[in-house]
Amino acid sequence: MAILFHESTKTFHLYNEQISYIFTVLKNGHLGQLYFGKRLRDRADFSHLLEFTPRPMAACTFEGDLSFSLEHIRQEYPIFGTGDIRYPAFSMERPNGSRIYDFTYQSHQITSGKPRLEGLPATYTESADEADTIAITLYDQVTDVQLLLTYTIFRDVSAIARSVRFICGKESAKLLQALSLCLDLPDDNYELLELTGTWSRERQVKFRPLESGVTSIHSMRGCSSSVYNPFIALKRPETTEGHGEVYGFSFVYSGNFLAQAEVDTFHTTRVLMGIHPQNFSVALQPGESFQTPECIMVYSEEGLNGMSQQYHTLYRTRLARGYWRDRPRPILINNWEATYFNFNEEKILEIAEKAKALGIELFVLDDGWFGKRNNDTTSLGDWFSNLEKLPNSVEGLAKKITDMGLKFGLWFEPEMVNKDSEMYRTHPDWVLGDPERNHCHGRNQYILDFSRKEVVDNLYDQMCKVLDCGHISYIKWDMNRSMSEVYAIGCPPEKQGTVMHNYILGVYDLYERLRTRYPELLFESCSSGGARFDPGLLYYAPQAWTSDNTDAAERLKIQYGTSMVYPISSIGAHVSAVPNHQTGRISPIETRANTAYFGTFGYELNVNTLTEEDQQKIKAQVAFMKENRALFQFGTFYRLQSPFTHEAAAWMVVSEDQKTALVGYYKPHAPANEPYERIRLMGLDPNLCYRVSLNDTLCGGDELMQYGLITSEHAVKSPDLNTVLGGDYRSRLYRLTAVE
Repeated sequence: MAILFHESTKTFHLYNEQISYIFTVLKNGHLGQLYFGKRLRDRADFSHLLEFTPRPMAACTFEGDLSFSLEHIRQEYPIFGTGDIRYPAFSMERPNGSRIYDFTYQSHQITSGKPRLEGLPATYTESADEADTIAITLYDQVTDVQLLLTYTIFRDVSAIARSVRFICGKESAKLLQALSLCLDLPDDNYELLELTGTWSRERQVKFRPLESGVTSIHSMRGCSSSVYNPFIALKRPETTEGHGEVYGFSFVYSGNFLAQAEVDTFHTTRVLMGIHPQNFSVALQPGESFQTPECIMVYSEEGLNGMSQQYHTLYRTRLARGYWRDRPRPILINNWEATYFNFNEEKILEIAEKAKALGIELFVLDDGWFGKRNNDTTSLGDWFSNLEKLPNSVEGLAKKITDMGLKFGLWFEPEMVNKDSEMYRTHPDWVLGDPERNHCHGRNQYILDFSRKEVVDNLYDQMCKVLDCGHISYIKWDMNRSMSEVYAIGCPPEKQGTVMHNYILGVYDLYERLRTRYPELLFESCSSGGARFDPGLLYYAPQAWTSDNTDAAERLKIQYGTSMVYPISSIGAHVSAVPNHQTGRISPIETRANTAYFGTFGYELNVNTLTEEDQQKIKAQVAFMKENRALFQFGTFYRLQSPFTHEAAAWMVVSEDQKTALVGYYKPHAPANEPYERIRLMGLDPNLCYRVSLNDTLCGGDELMQYGLITSEHAVKSPDLNTVLGGDYRSRLYRLTAVE
């Protein structure tokens, strides 16, 4: 791992064992992009990688040099108005209305490790030798504005973190667009991978071939959203899960974002990612600055799995933090689908007692425990116990459940308020919206203005009064609507453009204060299911509720897509009741568990209404998960066969020493007269021999990866608790164990 600067050619080379990232100072002082990809041997001069050709009608920087047009040069951080008419990385406006800036190289500094981004989530290092960082200062001489481009290359993953800081100079400025990343690639032979969907269909995998013009995804909802995730990848058309070249781009942020790929008429591709410029502006006074969130770029020549595994490693170990980062997560039961709002202390204790008898470790009390909450029209904002339901208070209930030997968790939705609440009646001005106009609502709730410190302080104080009882070890933090009309009452006009960004900073601040006060508290983020499943929140909450859709067949797609970027230890996955509450589908409890094992695992049902047979199955499932959860949550994950393109889906997880693997196989629909079937496995040691459960065979690792695991139903010789044979929604969990 190293960052080198070749003074003779003004060339920068960032590299580790897997990748190289190379750029240079152009003759006009701007930064030109040379290369990002597989590791190259270092040399002083890579200038031949940057092509200059005279183009008719091009606007050229230098008199007499018809080849130097920024419209046709690959750049690191371009601006509109210097001859480049492609989409820019940023836009600033001077007091005189001019948006023309000229940022040229001034200096750079190389350091070991990685600096923090104050107030923002970001990847980190625990020792100086894990990464190197370079900060490059660009300078506009006319306005005295500085632009600080920061790059960190990690030692053990093929990833680079990028962010930008704008430092205002001798005059004020208005920042109108501030993206975190620009990457210009020399060709357009790519398919864009995006994770798209909506509520209950989050993160569906979609591929689009790049064409001339712009291919983009975005969110202007105030959250990263269930419609698009702040991630894209560019893969070669021939790239598969196991082979081929792919670039990944992931935004460590939880608010509005833009991610796009622009193909110009000469077939070069410009990738941009950062805060969406719509409704965004930052008024900077002399000496003030603005820091963008960071983007993580990954390169893999080992297919989509190779890209995902780089993100999994980095995000699990150097984005997630704290007490729960490396600990297997407790198996929980949540009462929401068991009771909804209709519960009392007796009913909750009955569920908890049965859950304890089945081996479950954590009981989570969901919505309805506070204020006068019996439906979704009231009490958000009033975070004190509903004594009609819980006469001994939530704190008293928590003590009773912890005395049983269970951990206790609690649901909050601190960012929202109902009009029928003490908070709203006292502070109607704390709601985002223009007081002269109608306010849209969602789920009968309105959005609190988290850009105001007094609002965040109030929620912090209310939550601490509940959490200080000492019996609460888990919080499910929900957020059930997108932003619509965004106006902050009392905020001056020139600062309204930062309200949505400052709102997210307020959310981060509340998380950070609670994490500091309760360092062993496990947070699970939630947003109508998976509407804010993003890297930004993984910095505060190491796991997220993946989707409100708990149907096993639908979850195959949702979890498959989520795994493109996010580690299995972050994927909240539960076994729920049947008929499923979202789809009405009835699937075997074994299949529901076989899907949910590949996540943090829990239950979303009333165990007291189940048959004795199903209760015993749950007891066996819990025991199985306890035995294997470290492998499920922290092993190396491989996607084998996509539910978006195949009748059967499959994935697997492999231990670090490659001696143990678990393979999940799922076939939602049963065909007649089935053909012979097999699936090629990945990640095994080709020199080891593995005993395959269910098939009761010994197979070489090379055989299993080249010929494949035989999944034909006739090959199953010894079904167990994780096997469903025949009919629809069948599934199997194979265990592979290396033998001497």
